[in-house]
Amino acid sequence: MDWLLPALALVLIVEGLGPLLFPNKWRRYLLQVSQQPSNQLRQIGGVLVVFGVLLLLYFGE
Repeated sequence: MDWLLPALALVLIVEGLGPLLFPNKWRRYLLQVSQQPSNQLRQIGGVLVVFGVLLLLYFGE
């Protein structure tokens, strides 16, 4: 569990770069995402979670 807080810190840094560097583009992106159907957002979220777990398993060892 020593990796959990550094991993969370990296997520926050990466997620914060968009609004920090490109606030107008980020706002337009969020508007586009908010107009997508719920099922499509679930599919995208599921793919991201699976990809993240696979990366964690691959690089975690």
